[in-house]
Amino acid sequence: MKFSRRNFLRTSFAGAAGVTIGAKVPENKLQDAKKAKIISRKLGKTDLVLPIVSMGAMRSDMPNLIKVAYDKGIKHFDTAHGYQRGNNEIMLGDLFKDYQRDSFTIATKVHPEDTNRQTGELGPGATKESFLEKLNTSLKRLQMDYVDILYHHSVSTRQAWMHEPTLDALLTAKKEGKTRYIGLSTHRNEPEVIQAAIDSGVIDVILTAINFKQEHHLQIKEKIALAAENGIGIIAMKTMAGAFLDREKTKPINCKAALKWVLQDPNIHTSIPGITSFDMLAENLSVMEDIELTEEEMKDLRDTGLIAGMYCDGCPSCTENCRKHLPVHDIMRSYMYAYGYNDFKKARNVLDDSGIRNDPCKDCESCTIVCPKNFNVAERIKDISRITNIPDEFLA
Repeated sequence: MKFSRRNFLRTSFAGAAGVTIGAKVPENKLQDAKKAKIISRKLGKTDLVLPIVSMGAMRSDMPNLIKVAYDKGIKHFDTAHGYQRGNNEIMLGDLFKDYQRDSFTIATKVHPEDTNRQTGELGPGATKESFLEKLNTSLKRLQMDYVDILYHHSVSTRQAWMHEPTLDALLTAKKEGKTRYIGLSTHRNEPEVIQAAIDSGVIDVILTAINFKQEHHLQIKEKIALAAENGIGIIAMKTMAGAFLDREKTKPINCKAALKWVLQDPNIHTSIPGITSFDMLAENLSVMEDIELTEEEMKDLRDTGLIAGMYCDGCPSCTENCRKHLPVHDIMRSYMYAYGYNDFKKARNVLDDSGIRNDPCKDCESCTIVCPKNFNVAERIKDISRITNIPDEFLA
């Protein structure tokens, strides 16, 4: 579905009534942030009541930033087994080891072995044992006996969520007290994945990509509403939609407005924007107590919504039409991390995990992919794949 003013207005204000709004926090004034009235929502049928803004810690390597976020009211922190090659979990563990355990919540994610990067389906190597082994490693890094939410990471097909060994691993972890709740994360083929989660009848939380630039955001929101109706907690990610429209970073997205747009939907219980600076933290704290979109913010989103930008929806057309069956959606995500978020290490990690080396398209005379967003896919692949030639120690 194409972006239009009519669709934007319809989705921007759907269900916004009834949300309690507090006083505004002056931007970039962290010292005043604690005076605000924070909007909180119950996470589905769990017993967690969380502020609507939580923290994606994936790209953060500053313990002091995490500490200030906690002090100013953010209580939920999201990480994963593979973030920063495990160092992200180690940082959080070192920080929170001296905090009262019930004063914060932690979510981590485990990506099963033998996941087909092109199709998203799981093979025989995705065993219960290997999944639980990764979880145990994560708990050691975090220096915790349990996490509050354990996700099956990056689910993109119904088969992947319904995969019996992996589902058994999640349920076993919950039964053994190593996690309080189980869930999945998805940023591709979200409507199918969310429906599969609902159908399984065992899931507690869904972490899904949702932003104003997705061509299929209305379908995602319909499934989110159905999941919430079934008592499933909904957490939003990828709310910034790439942060910039161009690789030169001359056309920024209004990330504050984009986050507000997501949180207009009361079926979305919290969000995990990536926060890497104190200015970003201050901006997100202001959203935590005021989600009303101004006329200027709505205009910003309408104007930028018509430009392709960097956010890839992960639709299947790329892998279906690529002669080499490359995981194009992962490569496009790497491109976004590098040029949108300035996170070259994460961009490199995504390519390494996908088995991509420099210029994988060099043997193709012409590209057979036609992107619905008119991305020059071949050019972007050639550009971002160069990063695989750079030694890890030179990546910031």
